Amino acid sequence: MDRTFDNNRGKGMSYMNSRDYLDILHVAEKLKDTPRHCTTSKGRTESVAEHSWRVALMAFLLKHEFQDVNIDKVIQMCLIHDLGECFTGDIPTFIKTDSDRDVEDSLLEQWLLSLPEDLSKELMDLFKEMDAQESKEAKLYKALDKLEALIQHNESPLSTWSDNEFELNKTYAFDTVAFSEWLTDLRKAILEDTIEKIDKGEKL
Repeated sequence: MDRTFDNNRGKGMSYMNSRDYLDILHVAEKLKDTPRHCTTSKGRTESVAEHSWRVALMAFLLKHEFQDVNIDKVIQMCLIHDLGECFTGDIPTFIKTDSDRDVEDSLLEQWLLSLPEDLSKELMDLFKEMDAQESKEAKLYKALDKLEALIQHNESPLSTWSDNEFELNKTYAFDTVAFSEWLTDLRKAILEDTIEKIDKGEKL
């Protein structure tokens, strides 16, 4: 494929051509049809794309709470974090194996390396930072990713929960949010909703 690399963007050169752009969007569209192990409040199976959208929204809404964090970068992480599932589908975290992760990472890397050079490097750098879990941005993205799943479970009918989730949803992600007092408070509030939901036997 003929690619236009932008090594001199200030002089009017293009970051990518229109066909590259469309090809990327066609791959990303697969997430609209990739189901997750959770349902919406009305009991419809949610897509990976819907999950990614709300994780990104969660990050945007926290820009004033985490002023020492580059929220724009966190939003970028949230938007791209499940792109590997375009190639493998979604596997629930409690059954996902290291082998599953290796396959997903390998397929994602192959795709990223096929992208326009500058974009490929930008995305690869983001994924490396996300995987390292050392920066404040990476830690915040990961926490929001897990918390969104818990919030969605609290919104979905109890009849859609798997048996192990009645206990898992009470303990999941507390370690991931431990770096932030604000997120720890949020996790406790989510737990309150979880316990109330289970006790009432109905969706909140």
